[in-house]
Amino acid sequence: MCGIFGIYGHKDSARLTHLGLYALQHRGQESAGIVVSDGKTVRSQKGMGLVTDVFGQEAFEKLPGHISVGHVRYSTTGSSLLKNAQPFLVQPSYGSLAIAHNGNLVNARQLRNELESSGSIFQSTMDSEIIVHLLARSKKKSLEERIVDSLPRVSGAYSLILLTKNELIAIRDPHGFRPLCLGEIDGAYIIASESCALDLIQAKYLREIEPGEIVIINENGLRSIKPFPERRHSFCIFELIYFARPDSSIFGGNVHLTRKAQGAQLAKEYPAEADAVMPIPDSGNSAALGFAEESGIPFEMGVVRNHYVGRTFIQPSPYIRDLGVKIKLNPIKEVIKGKRIIIVEDSIVRGTTSLVRMKTLRQAGAREVHMRVSCPPLKHPCFCGIDFPTREELIASSRTVDEIAKFLGLDSLGYLSLEGLFKAMPLPSGKFCAACFNGDYPVCPPKEAGKHTLESSKTNLSTCGIFQFVKIKHKVSA
Repeated sequence: MCGIFGIYGHKDSARLTHLGLYALQHRGQESAGIVVSDGKTVRSQKGMGLVTDVFGQEAFEKLPGHISVGHVRYSTTGSSLLKNAQPFLVQPSYGSLAIAHNGNLVNARQLRNELESSGSIFQSTMDSEIIVHLLARSKKKSLEERIVDSLPRVSGAYSLILLTKNELIAIRDPHGFRPLCLGEIDGAYIIASESCALDLIQAKYLREIEPGEIVIINENGLRSIKPFPERRHSFCIFELIYFARPDSSIFGGNVHLTRKAQGAQLAKEYPAEADAVMPIPDSGNSAALGFAEESGIPFEMGVVRNHYVGRTFIQPSPYIRDLGVKIKLNPIKEVIKGKRIIIVEDSIVRGTTSLVRMKTLRQAGAREVHMRVSCPPLKHPCFCGIDFPTREELIASSRTVDEIAKFLGLDSLGYLSLEGLFKAMPLPSGKFCAACFNGDYPVCPPKEAGKHTLESSKTNLSTCGIFQFVKIKHKVSA
């Protein structure tokens, strides 16, 4: 996933970027970085950990300038190391360049092999660095021309912010997988992954950066071009289910209201008799409210979250994820004991965190536990920036709903249908990528994904004419 933020034309650009990264911390907790330009010199600071770990008050005295770009990282590509922290700052022949990337390139391994075989030397294992090398090798003169020349070679998800000594450039891939918006404060332009980052600094939301759009901001103002062929819009539906903050507006709708609509539709599809509806906080709160309102069953906070613990799903290792589950949520026994409860979850990915949670609820004395999930079963890997790149990791790819319910120790389990999910979305179904549910990939998965396939299903001619893989042995590292 990752969160990116950029600003052009403000004397306190580094401080505002710092605040913007605070607002986007939910999108990445492994590293944070800021690059700043004063028009003459480009400076950088980045480190491992949360924004608070990386930037103290003294940092901004070392980061003067009116142009800046920031990044918080959640890794789907490359190890969790300082060398992979962003923004990347390089010194190609055409001048200083910093890049912040949110997304995942599905043809990264192929491109990297080609570049290395022709002499490129990589400093990191990040797919984002591939874009830097493509820009450097382009024969075009201006950076704008290099971007238009290079990016058609890239396939996958990329919302990008580029910084030079005198410019800020925002780019969104033609499918529009990841959100990216444009704002304004005191005459300065802002680019951010989500609108909640604009709200924090009291900036005005202007619009979304459109799929396939390049926005160039410099001393002449803002200019927009759309040089790439149009593609099917494929906004990541999982952003509206889980990743984005409820107070953000993305893909044409408010996240909180969209999740409430999911919960209401879920109550229609899978009602249950119970004493209370309880969310798994915080990402399940909105859907649980919608479920409670539609069903007429009282909403109750039976589980309390420790807000000083990060998001367990996006932690880089299984050990840290499992430890985070145990210390992140605590049941209120007096509310749960002897009750029939409906637990509303945003999703079940691997099933390991849900298993720990359900055992905890039973130990707290719940008489019945019915789980309702505000999205369909996750059955297919994602290659565009969500951390479930193999089918073997997805519990729903190999078990029926009844088998999952038995595994988790539930009295009943119900998933929102794909049709019901689309009903809750702010845009028509054809605008979204739902490949994690239906295997309908807008872009071809990487060739490496099929090398060790044990069995395969029919060819999906509606997308890229390749096999949908049923079992994949090797985790994609591209």
